[in-house]
Amino acid sequence: MNVAAEFININKRFPSANYNALEDVSIEIQEGELVTILGTSGCGKTTLLKMVNRIFEPDSGEIKLFGKDIKEMDPVKLRRGIGYVIQQVGLFPHMTIYKNIATVPKILGWDKERIRTRVEELFQLVNLDAKEFKDRYPAQLSGGQQQRIGLVRALAADPSLMLLDEPFGAIDAINRENLQDELLRIHKESKKTFLFVTHDINEAFKLGNRVLIMDKGKVKQFQTPSEIIKNPADEFVQALIRSAGKHYYEYDGGGI
Repeated sequence: MNVAAEFININKRFPSANYNALEDVSIEIQEGELVTILGTSGCGKTTLLKMVNRIFEPDSGEIKLFGKDIKEMDPVKLRRGIGYVIQQVGLFPHMTIYKNIATVPKILGWDKERIRTRVEELFQLVNLDAKEFKDRYPAQLSGGQQQRIGLVRALAADPSLMLLDEPFGAIDAINRENLQDELLRIHKESKKTFLFVTHDINEAFKLGNRVLIMDKGKVKQFQTPSEIIKNPADEFVQALIRSAGKHYYEYDGGGI
């Protein structure tokens, strides 16, 4: 299996902070994995994610995507090749759903027929009827439907890597569970590499092939859900598992 993303001795401290946002982070993410990044607010998980598309730059260390140092890549081209989904969805309110999904392919110069075919594929991927939804505007969709469109918009240009920053955080519990199931199916079908940030241990353990647990900028443990539960690295990880409830002691894990 090839390495999709590699973080080598990454350090980052923001001005006036009491501790490093990231401290000597070194991890490898394999191609095709769905890795969840778990931790409380301020642990560094979103900072790590935003370094992949160069929204933040490390103070020291190196990040490679598919073997290439991202410092040597044009940031705009880099970002166009990465899918990015956030909690606020960020759909353009004045554009139809069709045009929202077609945004990046259009920027990349795809022809109309190729865009049309791709948009129809993506509607099918999230079980939404293209005829019913393509001419609607974001305000005419439910929160769960908007999040589905945000997800497929990020997939539209067929990126090799998807970054998801707490995308289901603002969704109610029932819709959130449905979206998690949808995401697992999409990941399996797309065979892409997904990095998914969450502060919810249940979500992290349900979705992740492997779970990266962080605290105060440091990597505490990076293994499969079942390995973490069987052998927690320290007291912090043990407390995290306890907080999720007793059923997790029997959890088999691994994004199933």
